[in-house]
Amino acid sequence: MTTAVEHEATPAPGDEHTHGAHTTHSDAFYVKIALVLAALTALEVSTYYVDFGSLFLPVLFALMVIKFFMVVWFFMHLRDDAKLFGRLFWAGLFLAIAVYVGALATFQFFLK
Repeated sequence: MTTAVEHEATPAPGDEHTHGAHTTHSDAFYVKIALVLAALTALEVSTYYVDFGSLFLPVLFALMVIKFFMVVWFFMHLRDDAKLFGRLFWAGLFLAIAVYVGALATFQFFLK
């Protein structure tokens, strides 16, 4: 009784490894993206301690959009997927903004 073992070919070091249309990046690339996201999160937290005045809400909205975009674009590989997924991304973004604005309006945030 014999057992056959199949081995998958591994790319040579330095070769760009792809799965279909998906490109892969190094671990260092994703660490850099994570550090940028951490810095943006720190800026969001700073809005609690630093008085941004009337820029408070626009700054939070901008940071929300940037972080949402970066996570979907880099970690979920949206740039390599079909256009349908891009449309779903934008629909989700606009829905998130609408829900956030609706929640703030419920608490009469804009009347203060």
